[in-house]
Amino acid sequence: MPSRRSETVGYLASFAGRLFIRALERRIQPHGLYPGQLPPLLCLWEREGISQAELCRLVQVEQPTMANTLNRMERDDLIRRLPDPRDRRRALVYLTDRARALEEPVMKATELVNALATDGLSGDEREEFRRLMDKLVENLERDSES
Repeated sequence: MPSRRSETVGYLASFAGRLFIRALERRIQPHGLYPGQLPPLLCLWEREGISQAELCRLVQVEQPTMANTLNRMERDDLIRRLPDPRDRRRALVYLTDRARALEEPVMKATELVNALATDGLSGDEREEFRRLMDKLVENLERDSES
């Protein structure tokens, strides 16, 4: 009989998330990256020149966490923070050439980890899983807004 914790969606999602992070970490560390840097990079690869506050909103982390991550990323020559020309009190975050060059190998690493995790699932099962996870995220985001 399975344990009660393994029957809960939250436990399974959390456990799968930790396993994803470990698998991804092994593949991105050779590039000098850490898993916590990946969410901001994914956002910035889509659109750079955004504020720290916008990154916090997109990644769903608190300001102090993002500030520490960006400090490390700046130290590691992944980002530059430049004054916003419309509001000198805030900075906008831009990728460095080094970060841009990492997009292809890092995206390949994430695709590999996703393929490993979904091995044995049909295309329909993968799509259904994505749909269900989107719904879970939507439900939890709605809860966090209240």
